[in-house]
Amino acid sequence: MPEDLTHFDKNGQAIMVDVSKKPLTVREAVAGGEIQMRPETLQQILGQRIKKGDVFSVARLAGIMAAKQTSALIPLCHPLPLSAVEIDFDSDPQHGRVTITATTKVTGQTGIEMEALTAVSIAALTIYDMCKAIDREMVIGGICLLKKSGGKSGTFIRK
Repeated sequence: MPEDLTHFDKNGQAIMVDVSKKPLTVREAVAGGEIQMRPETLQQILGQRIKKGDVFSVARLAGIMAAKQTSALIPLCHPLPLSAVEIDFDSDPQHGRVTITATTKVTGQTGIEMEALTAVSIAALTIYDMCKAIDREMVIGGICLLKKSGGKSGTFIRK
């Protein structure tokens, strides 16, 4: 087993990493992704004409709730007392694209990246769910870590 894979013990068994001796640091992560749809679908979202309600408000709440539940979804992820979760949507009506950005923060002993990635994923899935009756060809993609700071490994910024 390569030594840099911390979620495995010396016998190759999956483990939850012991972070008890790590210092508390302020940690922040930003993740992004997008959902592509027909331009007409995005126009309906922006015009508040989706029968299920305000798509971006519901997707924002879903993303926040998902970030808070990340450790229940990902087996070796530590439960974290989140300090903040922010989710933003940027619409490109001409091309039918919504870019989703989630920022998560914590003062803790382990990273917060999975919470940001989970928030983006669930926000995108919520948009899909709310609009699938009018556009089943939507595509979710490009979900990735954009930036992270704090902890031993320091700052990462996607190029």
